[in-house]
Amino acid sequence: MKKKNNFRWVISVTLSSVAVSSVFTLVSSETLSGAGYITAFLFLLVFIMLGVVFDMIGVAVTAVSPGPLHSMAARRERGSAEAIALARNAEKVSSVCNDVVGDISGIISGTMVAVIATRLVERFSFATVLTQLVISAAVTGLTIGGKALGKTTAINNSTAIIIRAGKLIHLFSAPFRARTPKRKK
Repeated sequence: MKKKNNFRWVISVTLSSVAVSSVFTLVSSETLSGAGYITAFLFLLVFIMLGVVFDMIGVAVTAVSPGPLHSMAARRERGSAEAIALARNAEKVSSVCNDVVGDISGIISGTMVAVIATRLVERFSFATVLTQLVISAAVTGLTIGGKALGKTTAINNSTAIIIRAGKLIHLFSAPFRARTPKRKK
């Protein structure tokens, strides 16, 4: 039974990664096609930060202790039920956050670096392969440094991070929740 569920999960996460990658690629391609250099670099920073933030959530969900989450749920704090669900599914949440969103963000940002650097080299005569190297190295440093800082933050503040993620899920899922009428006393 466990093996069959794992197979379904692998198929599901594979198909999800194809879908997320397609959306990210489409968005980045459309944005870069008519964007100036400042807009392109800002959009590149957004993808780097997206990878860092999701990596933090993926680490935090594996490090969080369920006790404080249950305490918050007992006090009916918004997002606590969603935070508990994240913690209960830590393996899958971590996989989606770190592997699907995090890795895809890294791949897309690498592609964006290549496109931006190529455009710079084609447009300006002073831009050379050295320009490509500098941009690539800077983006690599920002990504790895950001993820290293994010991992430390995630381990030390896992409860706060997972509660914030739970509150965001709660906020965005509000239109989809069934409303139950309040009971008369």
